Amino acid sequence: MATSKSSGSAKNGRDSHGKRLGIKRFDGQVVTVGSIIIRQRGTRMHPGMNVKRGRDDTLFALKSGVVKFEKEGKRVRVDELAPAM
Repeated sequence: MATSKSSGSAKNGRDSHGKRLGIKRFDGQVVTVGSIIIRQRGTRMHPGMNVKRGRDDTLFALKSGVVKFEKEGKRVRVDELAPAM
């Protein structure tokens, strides 16, 4: 027989791994077609011109160009680069 009562194991002490969310390409950066601009949960930012929203609310570029963040409406757009002459 044990001389002292055994203690239960702790039920705390766990945490999930970070999901690597956030802005991946900032204002003024050049992106190519399909580049991820923002990874997010829910629509914190909305897609603008040349940007589309993925199934998991990720915003990605439809065309190559420069990323622009619009303050009004929290939109992200991609301005196409002028073709080199």
